[in-house]
Amino acid sequence: MNATSLPRHDVRLENVMKQFGPWVAVNNISLTINGGEFFSLLGPSGCGKSTTLSMIGGFETPNSGGIYLGGEDVSRLPPYKRDVNTVFQSYALFPHLDIFENVAFGLRRKGLPKAEIQNRTHEMLNLVDLTNFAKRKPGQLSGGQQQRVALARALVNRPKLLLLDEPLGALDLKLRKQMQFELKRIQNEIGITFLFVTHDQEEAMAMSDRLAVMSRGQIEQVGTPAEVYDHPATEFVASFLGASNLIPGEVTARDDDITSVKLEDGAMVKLPSTALKIYGKSVKIGVRPEKFQIITGTETPEPGWNEIEAISGVSVYLGVSHQYVMTSRSGRQLSVYEQNSGRDSPLAPGTTVRLAWNPAHTFAVAYDPTKADGE
Repeated sequence: MNATSLPRHDVRLENVMKQFGPWVAVNNISLTINGGEFFSLLGPSGCGKSTTLSMIGGFETPNSGGIYLGGEDVSRLPPYKRDVNTVFQSYALFPHLDIFENVAFGLRRKGLPKAEIQNRTHEMLNLVDLTNFAKRKPGQLSGGQQQRVALARALVNRPKLLLLDEPLGALDLKLRKQMQFELKRIQNEIGITFLFVTHDQEEAMAMSDRLAVMSRGQIEQVGTPAEVYDHPATEFVASFLGASNLIPGEVTARDDDITSVKLEDGAMVKLPSTALKIYGKSVKIGVRPEKFQIITGTETPEPGWNEIEAISGVSVYLGVSHQYVMTSRSGRQLSVYEQNSGRDSPLAPGTTVRLAWNPAHTFAVAYDPTKADGE
């Protein structure tokens, strides 16, 4: 299949809102997804991501705002007029039909010539690596294989946009990881636009060209996985997308290049001014657990690195790393990951250490000291 020859939708949402009675499920969101992109909507249950997907697919109608596919306003069009297919978490395969007929079902309903049905169905079975399973029934396949049949059935109609609503949620961890690579491979081969909905951060990070993090019906941040992970725009994004250490402090100096922050325990740290997209005095600086270097005894950190004091607590061995819970001088718990490449044994609880990190690996989010953490 020639990916460049397949048409694909770009997607544009303009001030889209959806209410169910008094509950606002999607609150005035705007978003652009490029044609041919693997894009994910990521967020916790109830954040509005599946409702957004349903409106794009035509299963729900927005109360206000516009939905554009390929530049056409489809906000009031039924699903069958949108050139969009959807893959759900439940495979919804026909148990009495074999795999070939499950995939061919939509083509037969369209009344396509027999030869074209044969060619396109075999093409899809080859794409999802199920050619040798064409005569089996769904009940004879594993969960991952059934999910690939559902994917082939959606793609055989050559939609310009494929919507995937938590499609891997019913699989076990090993199968989910396998299917993540399969989905990305398939999307790369066929080149159409994929819009993927998930609450699994690792899943979204592994597959997406870009992603949008949603919370309470709104979009918190849009960017590549690296941008959103390394430079979260809000405290919610920092906490939801991976583990973060967030430490309150006050900006003491700022120029075009470097910002200085005094932390709650009195330590002074620096970060690039470009990482501080807010201008209030109160901030929370953020450091990912794997960015810390644990300094003990007479060891010294790299010149110019930030440094705070902490006391080691319990640790967990995870093969490639030890994960520690440590306590700062102000009593704040910190999460620290250390690769198992040098230390002979884990730190004993109660050991005083220094945690050092490159200022370039520091981010900052807004902080209101009048509110309790997490509000």
